[in-house]
Amino acid sequence: MKLIVFDVDGTISDSQAHICHAMALGFEAVGLPAPSRAATLSIVGLSLPVAIARLAPDQDTATQAAIVEGYKASYFTSRAASPAPLYPGAADLLRKLAQRDDLFLGVATGKSRRGLDALLRHHGLEGIFVTRQVADDHPSKPSPEMLFAALADTGVNARDAVMIGDTTFDIEMGRAAGCGTIAVSWGYHPVSDLLAAGADRLVDTFAALEAALGDFVEMHV
Repeated sequence: MKLIVFDVDGTISDSQAHICHAMALGFEAVGLPAPSRAATLSIVGLSLPVAIARLAPDQDTATQAAIVEGYKASYFTSRAASPAPLYPGAADLLRKLAQRDDLFLGVATGKSRRGLDALLRHHGLEGIFVTRQVADDHPSKPSPEMLFAALADTGVNARDAVMIGDTTFDIEMGRAAGCGTIAVSWGYHPVSDLLAAGADRLVDTFAALEAALGDFVEMHV
């Protein structure tokens, strides 16, 4: 069996509108100017307290905590009003891969469990992933702890697993866990950064991702 682990935001779901809006409101709630869109997207994938600490390093811990709570409240409201869309082709590929009897599918995300469950439920993907690792339970990416837990859940060796993501945090996490890594170009970190982080493969479409996964499985038979 092989394990295919997906990041969520920027990889299968285009949630940047929700993230940027909630981040702006979180900062405004404590009287601070909103970070730029580029700054906000640069921290997507990190656990929220770590992300806020990077965006507001000069603020004390109480202020950072207030931004976190403001972000959570704003994101929940935005998500309830209009759930983030999946990238075209994402759901089709996930359902196709889930039908294979030689693969486990998993998630490793900086989202909360509540946020992940809501997204999967909205898009009808509840039964797709056999292991779901979230920010509630682990240190932030790029710590490899999420992938170690996914490997333990499935009994797969690291050499037979691959991490797919759109940020350098995903690639660094995969490498730290000893897994293969595939970077997608349609997400939130520049392609040059993904390559510099050491991604084994870079893909531009879900069709190319499917082909790359086919190559990965063949190489690890």
